[in-house]
Amino acid sequence: MPEPIHAVSPLATDIPAGLDVDSIVATVRETGVSAPADEESALSAAVARAEDHGIDLSIVIVPNEPRHDSQLRDLATAVGAREGGTVLVLSPGQVGTFSDSISRVTLEAGQDRTYTGNHIVAADNFVDTLVEDQTPWGLLTGGLVVVVAAVATLTAVVKARRFRARATAPESANRDSGKN
Repeated sequence: MPEPIHAVSPLATDIPAGLDVDSIVATVRETGVSAPADEESALSAAVARAEDHGIDLSIVIVPNEPRHDSQLRDLATAVGAREGGTVLVLSPGQVGTFSDSISRVTLEAGQDRTYTGNHIVAADNFVDTLVEDQTPWGLLTGGLVVVVAAVATLTAVVKARRFRARATAPESANRDSGKN
């Protein structure tokens, strides 16, 4: 009998080759940034700006392109699992993120603004997205539900009045015809 295929088995995380997650976590724990020395101070400024808005951000720079962009997300998740907060991982042309407090929609909107070819500009753009006012989807959804409920109620009231008007109309017509 052939072996069953385990299609639902989760795949192990795939970190880009040559990276030491323990070393990255230790560096991030100290400075909030794991990056080449020439970029560290500018990236630290982006981390500080995020912290000014209550966002615990860590930035990791990967020097080479990974085989798959999902490897950067896996690295961000590995760092975030140990450090918490929000993690931005940048390679020369790809990005990965993780957050325990920011929605995936917001993270992906921020990711869309990081494809600049410049890690510092990319990090600043990412922070801009995180700190700018977000669309209040919960409030908009609640408002839409209230409007739909009001329209449904108004429709029911109008239909009920029309029904009562039709029901009483034949009675008054019969009374009027009997007077002749």
